[in-house]
Amino acid sequence: MNTSCNQSFFEKVYAVVELIPYGRVTSYGAIAEYLGSRGSARMVGWAMNKSITGKHNVPAHRVVNRNGMLTGKYHFGGPDIMRQLLENEGIKIEDDIIQNFEEVFWDPSM
Repeated sequence: MNTSCNQSFFEKVYAVVELIPYGRVTSYGAIAEYLGSRGSARMVGWAMNKSITGKHNVPAHRVVNRNGMLTGKYHFGGPDIMRQLLENEGIKIEDDIIQNFEEVFWDPSM
């Protein structure tokens, strides 16, 4: 795996994540598609995981799976932190799934 290539991709991911408005969410796949890397949703997830433990301070809690599930919740230092961060922004969550997902979804290509 080419680390410099991944690092460049991760930097692009972080730049998109920084654009997600307060109180909105997007998906790993939407970010990958916006960056011209359709099918690289998992790599976006790796970037989000690294952002939490690394030097990047991006709102990674605003990135969820394509169904609005909080699949990355265990990477925040506890199973409830991601949910709490989203709820603090007014997003309603039930059973780790964002309610009214279509309404709070932010498409980076729009």
